Amino acid sequence: MPIQSTFPNGLTIRPATQIDESTIYNFLCILEEATLDRASFTAIFQQNTANPLVHYLVAELQEKVVGFVSCHVQYLLHHTGKVGEIQELFVRPEFRNQRIGKQLITALIDLAINENFVNLEVTTNQKRADTIRFYERETFIRTHVKLVKPLQS
Repeated sequence: MPIQSTFPNGLTIRPATQIDESTIYNFLCILEEATLDRASFTAIFQQNTANPLVHYLVAELQEKVVGFVSCHVQYLLHHTGKVGEIQELFVRPEFRNQRIGKQLITALIDLAINENFVNLEVTTNQKRADTIRFYERETFIRTHVKLVKPLQS
């Protein structure tokens, strides 16, 4: 993927940097409807931005970060190759319905193709019906059921 992609609507998508950490923290608190532990978040953000198997992209419009997508990459035996999994996707509410999420996914798909991923996957909470419809419009296919066992309360 090029270091930066610019779309006709003036949106720029680029890799996230340490400067974006506070904005992304705020995005994920909104997404999760919770106040995340800031110190843990910062430590994980720093670790992941240094990891070549983690891709954080931000969408900027008029020099303001308006969206974010993260993708973690694994080499999986059962796929016999490299698989990317979208972990988070967020667009500021006031910028939704402007195709910013679609453009973040497009940039991530370009990255996945350039890096020879076998699959790009996403899991979302079943209560997020709008999110599921979004991914289906982006040609993601429902193929699996995810089961979760909470280990901490």
